[in-house]
Amino acid sequence: MKKPKPDTAVERLFPFVLRSRNFLVGREILRRSRSHLQFLLVTNDLSPSSLAEIRSDFAPYPIVQCYSSEDLERFFGLRGTRVIGFKKSGLSKSVYAELKAYRINKPPPVTPREATGDSPG
Repeated sequence: MKKPKPDTAVERLFPFVLRSRNFLVGREILRRSRSHLQFLLVTNDLSPSSLAEIRSDFAPYPIVQCYSSEDLERFFGLRGTRVIGFKKSGLSKSVYAELKAYRINKPPPVTPREATGDSPG
């Protein structure tokens, strides 16, 4: 069953993301910029093999799947784009909070040491 599209509430933030240039496009750029990523947005029309590759390459990062490539063209002016990475920022946190229901990968498990805040050594 397909999930419905997100509310327009998150779409109101996209012009600010565009203006701040708070996103990255291109798989090679995303791979090189992993330390700067907040989360990835992949489209519903991404091929299953490409989706599997993205999920394995970016397993530690939240990946949300919604919208189509036509929607991304309308919101960001990016033709034929199926994967966008959002840079770490308060704005990206707000966008992710709105799209969290569409996350397709599970967060990594928390170890007991991380849960208590203890650090080794």
